[in-house]
Amino acid sequence: MINKLVLAATLAVASLTAIAKPIALDENSISPLLNGHEIPDVTLTTVEGKAINLKELVSQKNTMFFFYRGGWCPFCNVQMGQLQAIEPKLIEMGIQLVGISPDSPEKLQASMTKNKLNYLLLSDEKMSAAQAFGLAFYTSDKVTNLYQAKLGVSNTLHKTPAGEARLVLPVPAIYLSDKTGLIQFMYANPNYKVRAAPELILMAASLVE
Repeated sequence: MINKLVLAATLAVASLTAIAKPIALDENSISPLLNGHEIPDVTLTTVEGKAINLKELVSQKNTMFFFYRGGWCPFCNVQMGQLQAIEPKLIEMGIQLVGISPDSPEKLQASMTKNKLNYLLLSDEKMSAAQAFGLAFYTSDKVTNLYQAKLGVSNTLHKTPAGEARLVLPVPAIYLSDKTGLIQFMYANPNYKVRAAPELILMAASLVE
């Protein structure tokens, strides 16, 4: 009985730790979830304002999550188009495609219309999913000011440990999960200009049972 209580407490602490991962000081300092880890218990918002829990979502079918910086990012828009092109093949494999970004539901709707997307987009305005996956990082003061002034990024600013207000973004990433919530494949690159090729994604998807 005691062992069961200890195990339950340990799992609870582990779950809490996963959700409360700190925001990295820069994109090269992230500590992303890896293959073999479980999808975090995080609830996000759809375009319609409906709450969706990621663990419940993956329990329905194998899922590919892709984290992107926002509809303002040209590299993200290119990737969204590439994923739209291969979505029919993913569906044939029994995989649902889900995009996650800091964009508000309204901005997600704009991205869906602009890029003619059919797949699900979820709003992570509070960066809860990006933090739980270990992808969230503070941008530099220079980048924060540049993105606000030149690209019109209006995301909520977060205070760094030093008390400075900065934008927090996710490192672009791909995660493939089976229906148990187990991560079977992941790709995260601190260089936002480099994304996983569609061919690599399809190959990884074909190996998920």
